[in-house]
Amino acid sequence: MALKEISSNKCFEGFQKVFEHDSTELKCKMKFGIYLPQKAESIKCPVIYWLSGLTCTEQNFITKAAFHQAASEHGLIIVAPDTSPRGCNIDGEEESWDFGTGAGFYVNATEDLWKTNYRMYSYIVDELPHLINGNFPTDPDRVSIFGHSMGGHGALICALKNPGKYKTVSAFAPICNPTQCPWGQKAFNGYLGPDTSKWEAYDATQLVKNYSGPKLDILIDQGKDDQFLAAGQLLPDNFIAACTERNIPVVFRLQEGYDHSYFFITTFINDHIKHHVKYLHV
Repeated sequence: MALKEISSNKCFEGFQKVFEHDSTELKCKMKFGIYLPQKAESIKCPVIYWLSGLTCTEQNFITKAAFHQAASEHGLIIVAPDTSPRGCNIDGEEESWDFGTGAGFYVNATEDLWKTNYRMYSYIVDELPHLINGNFPTDPDRVSIFGHSMGGHGALICALKNPGKYKTVSAFAPICNPTQCPWGQKAFNGYLGPDTSKWEAYDATQLVKNYSGPKLDILIDQGKDDQFLAAGQLLPDNFIAACTERNIPVVFRLQEGYDHSYFFITTFINDHIKHHVKYLHV
């Protein structure tokens, strides 16, 4: 698969790059950010995938999260894809900020209008790793995943649906129980149709109840002053209860005074990278 380099910026002796490619899963051009630490010039490095939230592109994390110094020090490749297909000319694609463009919800759509392009789950789990491993000096046996909000939901479901694929998972303010919140219900109804039994395959709180893979140590940070926590969009308590029931370790940190923004992510990003480093055996 041909990659077109869009940008390259030296950062902490490595390079933050953006590439574009034609996606076979999404049937459109897609961009992703990739940080290549200096260590990648001489050895194969572990990879962490970052999944962003609603309205984001590949740019938000790479310009706002201040992860580069820690990634450089630990020799980590960090990949930040876009959040949805782009420019597919689907009726309704651009009508709202929480559905369609910028809001792929990391599912494989089954509804006729969306099923050809909106296959973000397969893109993240299959196509993108194949592309990354084929073009960059990665260690494909040392991979983990994290994300924010809709992307935190994406990270959790990718880890829970693929036991052993990711060494660990963490999330900032994830949408933990999308079948029970307005964002998730709108997206799942649109992409997956009205049969709510189909929705459970993409709900972390439901998936964790049936998880039987290798031990997964989950870290979640949540801002206490997050307006979307108060609005009932995130529902972390439901996920924690399900994890507790199944004896799945989850460290949940409610951070006093923090909101849903990248200021919150920047504050705790190094903690999350340290968490991943522990399981990637860097």
